[in-house]
Amino acid sequence: MASARAIGPCLWFDDQAEEAARFYAGIFKNSKIGKIARYGEAGRDIHHKPAGSVMTVEFELDGTPFTALNGGPEFKFNEAVSLVITCKDQKEVDYYWEKLSQGGDPKAQQCGWLKDKYGVSWQVVPALLKELVGDPDSEISERAMEAMLEMKKIDVAKLERLRSPARVGS
Repeated sequence: MASARAIGPCLWFDDQAEEAARFYAGIFKNSKIGKIARYGEAGRDIHHKPAGSVMTVEFELDGTPFTALNGGPEFKFNEAVSLVITCKDQKEVDYYWEKLSQGGDPKAQQCGWLKDKYGVSWQVVPALLKELVGDPDSEISERAMEAMLEMKKIDVAKLERLRSPARVGS
């Protein structure tokens, strides 16, 4: 599964790489599982994985290439890196939030961020939030930030109400 992109994330799992790749590919449109590489006997004293077990899974989510690695329990995901999904409307926000938060940590949900059942952090963000937070009118951007800080899952209707009357529908 060759890609024109030279850079793509590699997600380190203990031993759930294939399961996670299939989970994610089942959520995002235009997604697929590619090459699966398996561990051999070489390096077993280092990787401690049985020969024939999954080492890496190449996959695409909505056309973006990823690699999932079964590297062992030494490293865990944290919020220092997250995957951002820019959504066009509340329906998309709700869809991705529902799918990705299943089995995840509810305590890790804030400001449009969630942590999935594998510990991967996601930002499920409507394009409107990016627009409002980056608005050159500091009053609008401040109101947007304040509203976002009070939300777990982003509520697009609440954000729409933050626009000044002259900007509604623009």
